[in-house]
Amino acid sequence: MILIFEIFRMNVNMRSSPDTGSKSLWISLSVFFAVCAAYYILSITKTDGHYVYPIDDAYIHLAMAKNFAFYEVWGVTRHEFSSTSSSPLFTLLLSFLIKIFGNNDQIPLGVNLIFGAGTVYILNLYFGSLFSKVTPVVLSVLFTLFISVLHLQVLSGMEHVLHVFLFALNIYCLTRLENKRTLLGFYLSLVLMGLVRFESMFYFAVLAFAFMVLKKWERAVFILLAGFIPIAVFCYINYQHDGYLFPNSVVVKGTKLPFDSHLPHQLKQIFLDNFLLNISFYKIGFFPILIGLVLLFRDFKNEKFQRTVQDNFLLIVMSLVMICHSMFADLKGLFRYEAYLLVGFFMAIIPEVKGFIEDFGSYFKKEKGLSVFILMNVLLLFYKSFSAHQMLSEGGKNIYEQQIQSAKFLHAYYNEAEVVANDIGAVTYFTDIHLLDTAGLGSTETIPFNENKRKPDPAFEYFLTRYTADRKYDIAVIYDAWLKPYIPKNWKKAAVLKIKNPVTVARDEVSIYSVNNAALPELKENIRKFKWNRNVQVTVVD
Repeated sequence: MILIFEIFRMNVNMRSSPDTGSKSLWISLSVFFAVCAAYYILSITKTDGHYVYPIDDAYIHLAMAKNFAFYEVWGVTRHEFSSTSSSPLFTLLLSFLIKIFGNNDQIPLGVNLIFGAGTVYILNLYFGSLFSKVTPVVLSVLFTLFISVLHLQVLSGMEHVLHVFLFALNIYCLTRLENKRTLLGFYLSLVLMGLVRFESMFYFAVLAFAFMVLKKWERAVFILLAGFIPIAVFCYINYQHDGYLFPNSVVVKGTKLPFDSHLPHQLKQIFLDNFLLNISFYKIGFFPILIGLVLLFRDFKNEKFQRTVQDNFLLIVMSLVMICHSMFADLKGLFRYEAYLLVGFFMAIIPEVKGFIEDFGSYFKKEKGLSVFILMNVLLLFYKSFSAHQMLSEGGKNIYEQQIQSAKFLHAYYNEAEVVANDIGAVTYFTDIHLLDTAGLGSTETIPFNENKRKPDPAFEYFLTRYTADRKYDIAVIYDAWLKPYIPKNWKKAAVLKIKNPVTVARDEVSIYSVNNAALPELKENIRKFKWNRNVQVTVVD
């Protein structure tokens, strides 16, 4: 971190004056954090004065961090190892802070505020070297922040702000590799980035490939080593514990290439479903790639291939990473998975279209086609801001009324019980339950029934029936729709919890089942006695 702050202090090749850079920084910080503060206040008015994250996954990180800090167990419960966190470094950071400051669910928010401010600082330095006036610097910074919906990422309590920070720092240093400090910062950010998000592997591979095209073999090798060695170490440790190289979420949600009879179907999913026919790709990556193609084609007509690659290096890298990410990862979910891509893309695009920001009228007359593509990104910014508004205004309320209420009920009556669940963040963070996760994120036993986007089937029903009976599970708190029609017949439904206006939760209804049928009357009585939030419609099944 000391090295990073040293890099921050450097205004390498800055054309703007120190006063201009300072002014643009404070304006950008003020606008960005004013938006964050407004949504924070709006959210707590709907959650009884306590801030609740708009996505349950934030509580997965907190549960693992708490268990590692207090019990030295890398798991979503303190009872067993489970590689549930998709961001080992972020979870370790939270665990370190919990060890120092105590178990406080607001710690991820504080971490994100710090790295959000760091991202604004890096972007201000980067764009400050392009423009001599305050206005275009501020516009560039704010556009990059809001097209990546970074205010939503800050308030979500997840690792994506740290990922964006490291990615922005890496690109800033990449454009200044002639300096020893920024060269070190470049490799340091690569080392950390892969352990924050495993999608960073796409960037490592594409970046190394681009340097190979330029015949910079040594740099390509160092990039691969810096990026992949930390991941390899984690994979080795993870494999020793549960038999999988990557965290459970990556195993379950990631795209595989099975070289068997399923290969044609998998190729269709990769190239058509995930990429060419994926509407999210056209909302996120299509127009940035079009801008890059226009600029690349112009240079290619007038220059040799290697010169074209060198002059459009970052645009080429970001376009290829976007395509790889779309095919093999995910582009959905609170706009969080693509945040780093969009920040990187516009750090590459804005220097090439400076005139659009400095003098829109003149630029539009000369560059009508390119201007239209840029304006389409502006329209997408408004679309994403509207969607983020819905998530931030209702998301915390959704989680509070569904996941937090379920967790409070479990804590009151089944705090150390054997529980089946499928949205596991809050119910593990606020309790000490023994968990069976039907979605596979918190239980390796169910991964074979979930990996490669497998749907529930009779084999899964048979497994759940036998496994929960043999191990004497008490209750299940699940979304019926995730298992239907293969919910075990020996589970007896006790109640349904329903909320209104679901935005960031998978379903509006959660069902509570008694797995131990002898305890069904007691379960129903506990549900009737518990003081549920007034917005939760509780229906006890007679």
